[in-house]
This record gives sequence, structure tokens and C-alpha cells, in this order.
Amino acid sequence: MVKILIIDDEEDIRELLSYNLKKEGHLVFTAENGEVGLSIMKKEHPDLILLDVMMPGMDGVEVCDSIRNTPDFEKTLVCFLTARNEDYSQIAGLDAGADDYVAKPVRPKVLISRINALLRRKGMLSKVSEPSKNLIINRDKYIVEKDGIVLHLPRKEFELLALLASRPGHVFERDVILEKVWGTEIVVGDRTIDVHIRKLREKIGDDAIKTVKGIGYKFI
Repeated sequence: MVKILIIDDEEDIRELLSYNLKKEGHLVFTAENGEVGLSIMKKEHPDLILLDVMMPGMDGVEVCDSIRNTPDFEKTLVCFLTARNEDYSQIAGLDAGADDYVAKPVRPKVLISRINALLRRKGMLSKVSEPSKNLIINRDKYIVEKDGIVLHLPRKEFELLALLASRPGHVFERDVILEKVWGTEIVVGDRTIDVHIRKLREKIGDDAIKTVKGIGYKFI
């Protein structure tokens, strides 16, 4: 689980990003200004800080500079959220030690992709996961190894398994599964999930995925 701190003076931005990042399985903290954000940072030690550039009081560049000058947080990932395109703002942010930029209005899927890239770059998010001792999921190659045997799963089966295995023990609700695996633009029935779960169980074992009646599924 990755700890993420959002520092932004706009409440709707904090709520939007927090909601989407929690759905990805991250632990999220929020702050409405730089001073509160630095206080939370020192208490919670986040792995990544999403930092608005334009804020009253301490702006994002000042906050980032303070982060980089605090010994315990010199290597903490910092990603700026900015609606400003001026070169001087970006140069100032890079000079302060930012790792990346995401332009506002923020598109959650783009942000999550950029965050994952940052985490992988720092070795904090592996492209290969081992949710159990006999199952390895390689998200780059879209293959699964079960007891040393390579399984080439259809794309949706793979994405469903990768989602469930990303948080062992966590119950994924059916509507979340549909959104994450099939998206919001494609209409599929509830039975679609059940059919894919049945096929996965046939390939990786009946005991790997548990049905939580009336709610969804979890990987165990």
C-alpha cells in the first residue's frame, strides 16, 4: 500500500483525487494548504505528495523546497498539480526538486498512470507481483505463472485477476470491478463477471478467489 498526501486548496480537487486513489488501493491523506500539508507529512511519512502550485500562503514551489530541505523527506516523490503553463513556473518547480507535473484539470486515469510510472521508477511499484507463493503476475508481459507453468489468459481475465490480486483480502464490489476492468463506456451484465471468475478458478484454483455474497469478490 502506497501512502499519498494531496495538498491543494480546492476541496473538490482533493475529494476527486482522494476518491480515485483510494479505489486504486492507496492510503490517502489531504491538506488544504502548505502548512497543514507539511505537518501531515512529518506525521504520516507519505511515499508521494501531490502538490498544487498555486495556493494562498505558501505556494507549491515553497512547500516543495521545504520538503527537499527536510532530511527525512529528501527522496519523497513530489508531483505538481498545475494549471499554469509558464516556463518559469516549471523551471522553478524542477529547481525545487519536483519529480513530475500533471496539468489541471486533472484527468484521474492520466494521473494514476503518471503516479504508477513514478512509483515504478523509484522501485516502489513492481510490474511483477507475487500475490501468493505459487502465483506470479507479470503486468508488462500479460502472463501469469502458476506453479512454474505459464498461463496465457485472455485480456479481461488477466485484468480481472490483476485487479483482485493487487489487494489480497480486499473485497472488490461488483460495480468497481465492472468499471476497472470493462470501463464505463461498455455495457455488460453482472453475469459477465461471474463467467470470468469461473474461468479463472478453473485455471488458478477454486480457493484463490472468494465470493462475498451480495457484494463482490476478493483474492485470498
